[in-house]
Amino acid sequence: MATLSFEGETHGELVVKVRRWLASVEGQGEGALSTHEVVDQAAELTKEALRIIASAAPEPVAQSEVVKAITSAGYKATDATKQAIVDGLDSVEEVTGGSVVKLARDASRSAVYQMNTAVARQILKSLRG
Repeated sequence: MATLSFEGETHGELVVKVRRWLASVEGQGEGALSTHEVVDQAAELTKEALRIIASAAPEPVAQSEVVKAITSAGYKATDATKQAIVDGLDSVEEVTGGSVVKLARDASRSAVYQMNTAVARQILKSLRG
């Protein structure tokens, strides 16, 4: 019997991992993420970095109340920032009927394409000369 498992410290981490897996099974690429999903993933990445930094300290330091308080404040700041960004995006989308968010999404795809072209040219240039 096949099994599938996901590991995470929070419900949010598990949800992100399950969504990513489902998208890969359904043939959607990582580029198919919504703006909210991108903001969520960035926030989770920031919190994971905070956790790693805190756990990398020697045990007496990592277990100190100061480090715990700073880590907790970092989590709260990350969550507050994430919520402010999501609220801002929702407001912009509501006011413009989604046109600004769509334009930004289209511009980001174009920028990635242009960046890839520039990188390809640079590689060709280095190979030729």
